Amino acid sequence: MKFSDDQVRKIVALRDDIHARIRKRQEEIEMLEGNIEVLDMVLKESSFTKASSLVAAKTEKTTEKDSIPITNAGGQVMAKAYVTPDKVSIVLDGDMEIDADIHPFRSFFLDRIIGGMKTKDASEADAGKIQKDSVIDCIIEKNGPHLREIIIRNYRQKERVNEIINTAGWSLARMLENTKK
Repeated sequence: MKFSDDQVRKIVALRDDIHARIRKRQEEIEMLEGNIEVLDMVLKESSFTKASSLVAAKTEKTTEKDSIPITNAGGQVMAKAYVTPDKVSIVLDGDMEIDADIHPFRSFFLDRIIGGMKTKDASEADAGKIQKDSVIDCIIEKNGPHLREIIIRNYRQKERVNEIINTAGWSLARMLENTKK
């Protein structure tokens, strides 16, 4: 069967569209599986200190006892989270050497989680509900290529603290697994 050039172009476009849809669905499945793992981790850690309880502290000073350990499924401490009224700092353990470009840090944590919060905040700022300088912001500190600290400013809502810490933990655990492959 012979197809015209126009028909072949349409077939190629359809094929590319199907591949794009498959990739999108795979990313959605990955995100949902990640959310389930985060929820399982939260349920598993009954001694977990709620980050929202630390937000009540009115001081910027944080100490080791104010930290929230972020562990992988094996119980290894990957990082510690420090929560103050205006920021969440996630400081990686000194022994952790995770490249900041390892999947799923950028695609899931930065783009989907923090990016989603930033989009919502920007819409609220455009609508005049919040000040433009109150939009969530993320600063990534590195030591060479290795991730050292994630600083989230203007999280604004206590509910966001747990989501940030849990999804950061899930992302770091996956990054650690991907580093070992």
